[in-house]
Amino acid sequence: MPVPAPTRPYDVLLVEDDVADAMLIQDALAERGARNLTQVADGIEALEYLRDPANRRPDLIVLDLNMPRMNGREFLAVVKEDAELRTIPVVVLTTSAAPDDVSGAYRHHANAYVTKPVNLEQFEEAVRSIDTFYLDVAMKPPRA
Repeated sequence: MPVPAPTRPYDVLLVEDDVADAMLIQDALAERGARNLTQVADGIEALEYLRDPANRRPDLIVLDLNMPRMNGREFLAVVKEDAELRTIPVVVLTTSAAPDDVSGAYRHHANAYVTKPVNLEQFEEAVRSIDTFYLDVAMKPPRA
């Protein structure tokens, strides 16, 4: 059964250094219609994007933990301490199921933690679940 398109287009910031995973995530999101997805490769690029007034504020950040330069753990800590950025929902989507990573992400106020399934179909379903919940079901603050 096809899932209905969202009520409005929305912006997703994908912080992911793995090109193949980024393409899979983008494909899974695109199945339901227009998505304004911006992909950056690490936390430094993500912060630069978020702090650039020329860029639209994303409705959702999908974050990998294991990246070069500034990893997802460090990025999450900075974003959730920033009064301008902390209200953006952040979903950690990573290969790590380590209890320390899970508890650390929630300690830094991640909104959800999802482990990347190895199976392609399950991977796509996990991304669609994130998409459905955060961008269709959950209430969003009005755009400024």
